[in-house]
Amino acid sequence: MANFVVQLPKTNSFNLKRFCVSASSNGNPPGRSESRGSGPVILELPLDKIRRPLMRTRANDQNKVKELMDSIQQIGLQVPIDVIEVDGNYYGFSGCHRYEAHQRLGLPTIRCKVRRGTKETLRHHLR
Repeated sequence: MANFVVQLPKTNSFNLKRFCVSASSNGNPPGRSESRGSGPVILELPLDKIRRPLMRTRANDQNKVKELMDSIQQIGLQVPIDVIEVDGNYYGFSGCHRYEAHQRLGLPTIRCKVRRGTKETLRHHLR
């Protein structure tokens, strides 16, 4: 297993940074499969561009949010939140505590693992 650290420059603009990281455990070069380009990508997205359709279904643990805020200030976000992109819109269904920590810290963007989905995928997540 390999670990990668990617540092993006902090800017006031919302220029999105896009990059893919891939590895292979079978000896073949990464990206040689039929599904090339269809896997998740890591993007730094503005918080206000991520729709949170289930946000009001439960309250976050405020102690956990505070711990994440402290951690993010010290070492940055370690695990991106999962986001689904459907027709150019981004939907977040997990990472609620990390998302709120970023909001409360006043950070304009958050690192996301973005997967493309269909409207059917979106409907499935809304059930």
